[in-house]
Amino acid sequence: MTAEPTAGHGQKTAGTRRIGILGLGTHLPPGTRTNEEVARDAGVTAQWIRERTGVLTRHVAGPDEAASDLAAHAVRSAVEAAGIAVTDVGLLVCATSTPDELGPSTACRVQALVGAHRAVALDVGAACSGWLFAAKVAYDWLRGSERDGYAVVVGVEAYSKFLDPTDRGTSVLFADGAAATVLGPVDAPYGFADFRLGSDGTQAGLVLIPGGGSRLPAAPATLAAGSHRIRMDGRSVSRFIVDVLPRLITEALDRAGLGVEDIACFVCHQPNPVLLRRLGGELGIPAERLVVVGDEVGNIGAASAAYALAAAAARHGLRPGDRVLLTVFGAGMTWGSALLTWSGAHAQMPVPVPDSPVPNASERNLP
Repeated sequence: MTAEPTAGHGQKTAGTRRIGILGLGTHLPPGTRTNEEVARDAGVTAQWIRERTGVLTRHVAGPDEAASDLAAHAVRSAVEAAGIAVTDVGLLVCATSTPDELGPSTACRVQALVGAHRAVALDVGAACSGWLFAAKVAYDWLRGSERDGYAVVVGVEAYSKFLDPTDRGTSVLFADGAAATVLGPVDAPYGFADFRLGSDGTQAGLVLIPGGGSRLPAAPATLAAGSHRIRMDGRSVSRFIVDVLPRLITEALDRAGLGVEDIACFVCHQPNPVLLRRLGGELGIPAERLVVVGDEVGNIGAASAAYALAAAAARHGLRPGDRVLLTVFGAGMTWGSALLTWSGAHAQMPVPVPDSPVPNASERNLP
C-alpha cells in the first residue's frame, strides 16, 4: 500500500469534478441468531453451516425495527465520519430489497428520521448489487451539479422479516444490517472511476420474494403458500457467482491495465464466505487483500459491499492513494464493478449492544 497526503474536498467544474467517499458508517441490530439456533429450525447442524457457508452468526432486527430504522443509524454514523451536517446532504439514495412498505420509498423514511430535509430522497432496487448501483446514481448526480455538494448512499436489508426458518438454503445465509457512505468532491487522483453495471432479467426468478407485489398481491392464498418469503435456486445462483465474479475482476483489471498486485483491497458482495475465499484464491488474490465480513454478519444484501468497504477502512489499514476494486452481484440478476482510489475517509462501525438472541425468527416475521 502506498501512502499519500489525505485528499481535500476540491472545487471542480461540472463534468470534471472527481467524486469519492468522504465518510462511512454501519449499523447492526443487537439481536443475533447463532448457527446452533438456525440449525435447529433448518434441520441441519451448526457444523454443516460453518463448512458450507462460513457464516458464524447473523444479526436480526427487532419486531418493531424496519429497514429505515437500521439505515438511519448507519447514515448518522457516515455523516459524522465525513464531518458534515446532515442538512448539507443534497441527495439520499437508499438501496434495499426489503423496504418498509411498497410505497413510499424507504429513502423518504430515512430522510425524515435523520432530518436531511434538504435532500432529494429516492430508492434504488438492484438487490445485493444495490449499493454500487445507487453509488453510480449519486456519482452522476454530483458530477452533473453546478456546485459541489454531498450525497449519502445507504444499503440496508431486513431479510429476517422475509425468511422461512426451515429453508436451509436461505435461513443460514441472509441477515439484517445497514451501511452508508457519504459521497462528495475529492482532489485528483482520488475517487471513483470505471463504473460498469449490468443486468439479465431472464434470470430474475432465481432469487425473489414472489408475493406482496402487483403480480401476486397479499391474499390468504399467497400467505398460505409462503409467497412472502425469500426463495432462491441455490445451485443456479452459485453457478452465476462462479461465472460473474472472476469475470468482473479480470475485466476491470484489464481495462485499467492493472494486475492483482496493484490492488490494495478487493471489496466484494458477501454471498458466502467459503465460496468467496475459494474464488479469491483461484484468482490469485492474497487472503489479506480480500475483505471477508460475511462470517460475522452473513449476507446483508445491498449493505454487504458497503459494510465490507467500511471494514477495509477501519480494520485493514486502507491509506490515501490505495486502489480498491469493488465488485457486486445479486438478484435480477445484476452485477457491477468500479475502481476507487482511496481518499483517506474515516469509517464508524459501532459495536451493537448485546441483546438476548431472538428465540425463533418465525415468531416475529411479518408477511
